[in-house]
Amino acid sequence: MSTTSTQPDLLYSQEEEALRAAVRDLLTDHCDAAGVIARVETDAPHDLALWKMLADGMGLAGLLVPEDRGGQGATHREAAVVLEELGRAVAPVPYLTSAVVATEALLACADAGELVEELASGRGIGVLAVGLHTAPGAAFPAVRLEDGTLHGELTGIADAAVADVLLVPADDGGLYAVEAGAATVVPQTSLDLTRPLARVVLDGAPGRRLGEAGPAVRRALRAGAGLLASEQLGVADWCLTETVRHLKDRKQFNRPVGGFQALKHRLAQLWLEVAGLRAAARAAADALATGVDTDVTVTVAQAHASPVAVRAAEEAVQLHGGIGMTWEHPVHLRLKRAKADSIAHGTAGAHREKLADLVDLRAP
Repeated sequence: MSTTSTQPDLLYSQEEEALRAAVRDLLTDHCDAAGVIARVETDAPHDLALWKMLADGMGLAGLLVPEDRGGQGATHREAAVVLEELGRAVAPVPYLTSAVVATEALLACADAGELVEELASGRGIGVLAVGLHTAPGAAFPAVRLEDGTLHGELTGIADAAVADVLLVPADDGGLYAVEAGAATVVPQTSLDLTRPLARVVLDGAPGRRLGEAGPAVRRALRAGAGLLASEQLGVADWCLTETVRHLKDRKQFNRPVGGFQALKHRLAQLWLEVAGLRAAARAAADALATGVDTDVTVTVAQAHASPVAVRAAEEAVQLHGGIGMTWEHPVHLRLKRAKADSIAHGTAGAHREKLADLVDLRAP
């Protein structure tokens, strides 16, 4: 009698590798580092033309949506591959916020049919109005529902500036769809200029109740945290690859800098850490896709991902020498993304504490 294996599949399938190649080719052609740096110097850092190519042209916005609801019917494994490539390029598009977090929230709501199709098709951008720093399962603020309209203020909302619809938790326990034009979106100072934050102010905004906020937000943030690890993997892998390439090309004392033993050791250690991050990120994506040990696997991935991504970016800045400290070199984009991601959907420390509870290994 055969049994179904519960071991996570950490390898990439041929289809996933083909998807990676297609996304990387598109980003190579339309998301070069100089263009990203130039864009973040403006008041409109999001690249909506690139987003249209990804969401509409390639159908990537609907990967997590079943085919009978207007999506591609894929899994979190495919979405993770896309996020790896978006992380490598630090692409200023709302994929994590709209195609993952907002979409997962809508899929948990009974009355979100047409909104799911709108986001899956790329015709609209959705944003869950919960602070980017909020960890899965953590308490989140809600606005006041009064006389059928919403009143209140929510802060730290990623990509709210380009949202067409905001998914807003209210104090009656419901999740409401609010047209972005009915809210006041005020930019906040963000370390990561490619994923800007904003304050959302609602003053009598009309909203349509979609379902219960609690289960929807928990599902959305769990998926966001699990797939964020793949984005962090993309950042770390770019940092390692580009640093190795630079140290092979850069010469000192008439020999490649990468030939010095001390630097070899640092790079070898970094490679091991990135390989570990890849295993953790792939396990999280597989757990989200299969539903096996999801809470534990996602928590492990996030506890591991942030320190590795930040260290990889810091090493890249340092080992690039003087050019690593300049605005023109793209390594600073990765450092800022890694730093911002390290507190997104909960810090590594918060995830370690949660993991201790999940596996009943709390500190005495």
